[in-house]
Amino acid sequence: MSKILAVVGSPRKDGNTHILVSKIAEGARQRGAGVDELLLGELKIKECDGCHRCWQGKECGKRDDMRHIYPKIGDSDAIIFGTPVYWYGPTGLMKMFLDRFVYFNCPENREKVRGKRAVIAVAFEEESIETAGLIVDMFEKSLAYLEMELAGKVLVPGVSDKGDILQKPERLEEAFELGQGLV
Repeated sequence: MSKILAVVGSPRKDGNTHILVSKIAEGARQRGAGVDELLLGELKIKECDGCHRCWQGKECGKRDDMRHIYPKIGDSDAIIFGTPVYWYGPTGLMKMFLDRFVYFNCPENREKVRGKRAVIAVAFEEESIETAGLIVDMFEKSLAYLEMELAGKVLVPGVSDKGDILQKPERLEEAFELGQGLV
């Protein structure tokens, strides 16, 4: 059975990003995958301070929830990264989570993510798809650097108020199908 890690980088539980990530997860579950969902807003994740302990193959020196998340990342077959656009970038929650992927920079830990599939899900208020451009670039470069595969993305413009995304059934169907394709 495939294992999917669904990461919601929005502080709004049951908001547009959460709904979007859940729809991707639903598609994966329908194909038999097990899905573990992380709501970053409910976790304590500290910033990376560049100590490079992890580059030496040592455990991260931070005493926070990432210690429990690293094994989940390693055990997953695919990761869903969901974030709304905040000032043309990801939320601070998602950025701190991604910064801690430096853990996978050393040869001992790189094997835990190399070849893993990933999808990105981005919801945002503006109507122009270019609004998500910096986030897409950041993920494309970061995932390529980690030798992970960007298996797909779903970008949903024009959603602001909680639940607006429910008025975009074609995007939710796209998300569902993306989830099915992960398995």
